[in-house]
Amino acid sequence: MTANPNLSCPKWSSRLLSIMRIVTALLFMQHGSQKLFGFPPSQGMASVPLVSLMGVAGVLEFFGGLMILLGLFTRPVAFILAGQMAVAYFMAHAPHGFLPVVNRGELAVLYCFVFLYLAVAGAGCWSVDHLLEREPPGQPEAPSQ
Repeated sequence: MTANPNLSCPKWSSRLLSIMRIVTALLFMQHGSQKLFGFPPSQGMASVPLVSLMGVAGVLEFFGGLMILLGLFTRPVAFILAGQMAVAYFMAHAPHGFLPVVNRGELAVLYCFVFLYLAVAGAGCWSVDHLLEREPPGQPEAPSQ
């Protein structure tokens, strides 16, 4: 049984990967901006000291999110952010119950696995990474073997 070539759309897969990366980054950066800048305002959440666990988390969330947004060094940054979200889940959420829906850790788990996916899949076609990996104009292609 062969796959239907009309069902394969790598052009759209790369674009949707980019859109998922951009939306995830915009949402993730808000957590960092709340911690670092107190914006957007939240009940009980003011800016935190930079030299604290929450301050480091804020730096990773905001600036790591910015790099993910741009698609710059996406794979290593996404891997680091996946680790941060795993640590956040086990430190802040898991002690309050086994299930993420009970301990309010769904976002941490979801971000962790989205970032793991980005670490493997890359940034997609709309990214700085994609621009940097393209060959400069006028360069001959390497011979295929």
